[in-house]
Amino acid sequence: MQVSRDCTARRLGAVVSAYDVRPAAKEQVQSLGGRFVELPLEVADAQDAGGYAKAQDESFYQRQRELLGKVIAESDVVITTAVVPGKKAPVLVTKEMVAGMAPGSVIVDIAAERGGNCELTKCGEKISVNGVSIIGWINLASTVPYHASQMYSRNITNFLLNMVKDGQVKLNIEDEIVRDTLITEGGEIVNPRIREFFSLPALAAQV
Repeated sequence: MQVSRDCTARRLGAVVSAYDVRPAAKEQVQSLGGRFVELPLEVADAQDAGGYAKAQDESFYQRQRELLGKVIAESDVVITTAVVPGKKAPVLVTKEMVAGMAPGSVIVDIAAERGGNCELTKCGEKISVNGVSIIGWINLASTVPYHASQMYSRNITNFLLNMVKDGQVKLNIEDEIVRDTLITEGGEIVNPRIREFFSLPALAAQV
């Protein structure tokens, strides 16, 4: 979805900059004519097998915020999307960074439901702080139901077809997509993130 937003903004004439800890995002952004923001940060393990960003430690996020401050201050619209599955969203935009933005600027915090990437975000609300609008609405997909339904159905169809071989549903645990979305098996919770959420010990095969 991040790439599609960049593409739409570009078509509308915006100067688009994007940042992501995942290496693959750079090529995707540049392929659409956007500017990829590169920060002098070392990330040894930025994403998991499913392509999702992995949580980093607080020292990383602190350094990241320091470097992103100037970029955000120069932006009219900031869209934050950083969500780590099963965890609270990392804070990327502090109240000090919001104070440095020009009046009339807008922050759209798509991670609002998970605590928000902006320190001032209020889940489900739109607020104004020193002339900066901070949008923390949830379920934004419902505002574009036609296109959201198309994308969702296409994703679900591809997901299910990936598990069907010769007309039969077969769970191939060697497939990263199947393995990382499998929640229970044989009456046992096997998904590492879900086990961590419920404070369950890691299974022997996951250690």
